[in-house]
Amino acid sequence: MVEASVQTRILQALAAYLKRDPGGIPSDAHLRDDLGLDSMATIELLYRVEEAFDIQIPDQDLQGLVTVADVVHYVDRRLAPPASVEPRAAKAKLKPKPKSRPTRVAAKRKRG
Repeated sequence: MVEASVQTRILQALAAYLKRDPGGIPSDAHLRDDLGLDSMATIELLYRVEEAFDIQIPDQDLQGLVTVADVVHYVDRRLAPPASVEPRAAKAKLKPKPKSRPTRVAAKRKRG
């Protein structure tokens, strides 16, 4: 889990934008209601988050990012490696192929 460093970096970006101490910004703070970010300021902040973490936040995801914690969890999920998906063949217990014996025709060709 990367969340602690993600939270620190997001709080630092937010504090720099708001010109406040990062320690004074609780993770449950609402971006709009508690921190006073209007829609343009929120978009600017999320643009900085995209730049800092080298991700893109699709427009349809923006409405779910209401609190600082929402942003932290969202970025953390986006940075997490994808779940490993094993192919079915790897899951199945395959029996090794028996060694094949040369046929008589192949044996005759080898002799001469």
